[in-house]
Amino acid sequence: MKLLLHACCAPCSIQCALALASDGIQLCLLWYNPNIHPYSEYCSRLDALRKFAGEKNLLLINELNEYPQTIRDNPCNSVMPFFNLEKPERCVLCYRVRLEKTVQAAAKNGYDAFSTTLLISPYQNHELLRQIGDELTLTSGPEFLYRDFRSLFRKGQSQAREAGYYMQKHCGCFLSKEERYNCGQKANNIQ
Repeated sequence: MKLLLHACCAPCSIQCALALASDGIQLCLLWYNPNIHPYSEYCSRLDALRKFAGEKNLLLINELNEYPQTIRDNPCNSVMPFFNLEKPERCVLCYRVRLEKTVQAAAKNGYDAFSTTLLISPYQNHELLRQIGDELTLTSGPEFLYRDFRSLFRKGQSQAREAGYYMQKHCGCFLSKEERYNCGQKANNIQ
């Protein structure tokens, strides 16, 4: 099976890639994360993923060649009206944008299936990711491969630290960053 794996970052990619490869799956990584904010965070994550892909001899497709210059230009900007919502209501937008781009690239490039490294995180909503992936399978062709990688999360994080990969402190979007650095409280002011 040829699989296109949406990769959110190097730490989350390590164990996903190893587990899939051990099952004989041929995989390629896809970078499409317009939700990551600010630009310095975006660059740190992309650079670490490039390093990981190079070290593991994995092809990495970059589907976001230019970082959105403003929040308004960002494909995930539709999360703004949902600022007062809790997870998962606001997360569904980012999940959908990224998985739609992944399944489109998978169909265009002849992959049998697609998946995401978000499935390793105990902080992500697996049921919602699976629902969106299954919906996209019905309309786009390639199959969504659901795997619960959460039991491998800590091992992957440890391997990332040992390899010296950048280790992020929040999901990626400006809302998660605000929550992280405001002790879990919602920010009152986003500009």
